[in-house]
Amino acid sequence: ADLASKKTEKDQAEEGQGEGKDVSHEWGSLLQIHSGLAARRACVHCASQRSPLPPCAGAALAYIEADMKNRSAKFGIGTVVKHRLYPFRGVIFDIDPEFSNTEEWWNSIPAESRPSRDQPFYHLLAENSDTEYVAYVSEQNLLPDESKEPLRHPQLSEFFTKTRGGQLKARSLNMH
Repeated sequence: ADLASKKTEKDQAEEGQGEGKDVSHEWGSLLQIHSGLAARRACVHCASQRSPLPPCAGAALAYIEADMKNRSAKFGIGTVVKHRLYPFRGVIFDIDPEFSNTEEWWNSIPAESRPSRDQPFYHLLAENSDTEYVAYVSEQNLLPDESKEPLRHPQLSEFFTKTRGGQLKARSLNMH
């Protein structure tokens, strides 16, 4: 095989063809590998208003900032986590290197329990015993979910496929 003609995973991700695989949890690498997924996800948002996902410009800005900060995230895309205090769990579909939501959202958290803004925040396809929703959670409030219970979120198949081993893998979506 002609190795020069084969594209690396990094090249595919930069072209929006990567699988969204988080290789190192380094923000620089995460940006290169995950940015294709972010662009595809934003495009899904543009086409379907069913999901409260960030618009294309916001997603692009978040990843530029992530690259500049060169932070490490404890959890990766596709990781199933649970909240440290509240009874819900979910799968990570996006990561902000630091708080990147509205001031209104921030101020709705009681001051005595507000997490630090200067840490990764995760977008989750979340669920509790009653319902499914999208959650935005600070890293300090997440723990790995080791229950092995399947997730039931209705948007799960829009973002992920399951590997033979049961892991969630970011789905490749066509960009418009």
